[in-house]
Amino acid sequence: MTALSILVGYLALGAAAGTMAGLFGVGGGLIIVPVLVFAFGLQGVAPEITMHLAVGTSLATIVITGASSALGHFRKGSIHRPWFMALLPGLMLGAIGGGLIADNLSGTVLGTLFGIFVLLLATKMVLGLTPKPGSLAPGTIAMTTAGGVVGAISALFGIGGGAMTVPWLSRCGASMTQAVGTSAACGLPIAAVGAITFIVVGWGNPLLPPWATGFVMWPAFIGIVLTSVPFARIGVRLAHVMPAHILRYSFAALLAIVGLRFILT
Repeated sequence: MTALSILVGYLALGAAAGTMAGLFGVGGGLIIVPVLVFAFGLQGVAPEITMHLAVGTSLATIVITGASSALGHFRKGSIHRPWFMALLPGLMLGAIGGGLIADNLSGTVLGTLFGIFVLLLATKMVLGLTPKPGSLAPGTIAMTTAGGVVGAISALFGIGGGAMTVPWLSRCGASMTQAVGTSAACGLPIAAVGAITFIVVGWGNPLLPPWATGFVMWPAFIGIVLTSVPFARIGVRLAHVMPAHILRYSFAALLAIVGLRFILT
């Protein structure tokens, strides 16, 4: 495959990931990671590092695509700054830990864990489980610990962490607007620190393909960033003309298929 054909392919993948992210209302990582694993496999990337390369690249794209969302929430005043600052140390340490854990896992094990995580999310969507509002007032230690858990799991699987941050902040007494806005802000340090960690731990790996720096594949990064954001708007428009329950069950089915594929293969 030529460099041009590969870039065109990544642009198409970014468009598909952005559309689906906007359509189903989720972060792109849950879509980008499986698609990149498939794409890297077609390009002959060594299977030992395919999953690591997909996760690291996904985190790098979230730094850019997530910034737009976080900025929008900041302008609307929906980011609860004290909670964000309380979570921040844990998020950063957790992201480093998640990257180090991934580096010590084989591609097969990391893929299996990703599949289990995706299946759990699919089950949550099918059952319609939503965050229960609360009035918990956690201290600094609890917030740092929560941030560490969210950061580690998010970096390990190449996602922004909203699936975990939103329920936690809701239990802390945040409105849904505050929970979503603060979660969007939390995704940036997770993605930035996580991506840097994946670059460092993958640096000099003899199995890396051309155009990769550590476990970040730059042609994939460029293609996804260029098309995912504008196509996400198309997905949002489609979401407004489709019944909510059909969207939920359709995405849950997609996640189940993806999760089973990772577990079984």
